[in-house]
Amino acid sequence: MRRQTVWTALVVGVVCLAALWPALRGPRGPRSTPSFVLPDLSGKVVRMEDLRGKVVLLNLWATWCPPCVEEMPTLQKLAKKMAGRDFALLAVSEDEDPSKVGPWIEKHGFTFPVLLDARGQVGADLGITGYPETFVIDRQGRIVHHHVGFRDWVEPAIVAALERLMDSGEWALR
Repeated sequence: MRRQTVWTALVVGVVCLAALWPALRGPRGPRSTPSFVLPDLSGKVVRMEDLRGKVVLLNLWATWCPPCVEEMPTLQKLAKKMAGRDFALLAVSEDEDPSKVGPWIEKHGFTFPVLLDARGQVGADLGITGYPETFVIDRQGRIVHHHVGFRDWVEPAIVAALERLMDSGEWALR
């Protein structure tokens, strides 16, 4: 009986290590953002590669996700705060029924660009694990920051880090 317990514990340990390995390896250098082409709510096509030269905050979300719903007002405030700068905020809805997204956005009064990805391809390409997930992308199209879960995107430290990235190309969240 004891031998079976040891083997079970060993197998569980190996499975856990395999699942956690990417996080345990430590930080990797910036990776490039996958290229994508998605329609916005009006049907206009947005190409990620057309945003090179700007700092981009790419947020993946869904209308049925409570933390996403809570986070959206902070994205609206950030979009207003960064208006007129070399900054783009893209909220990629991964709702399976895109017909619900426009009315939901309108009901809540959000004015930042919302893209539709009903197949979830952008999330799959980025390897997301849930919603919301947000990526900060530098002017060269490299992901310099990845955040999982809710965040208040107008916290002074985050705004300062985004401004530093726009001004000097350095990402440092302090």
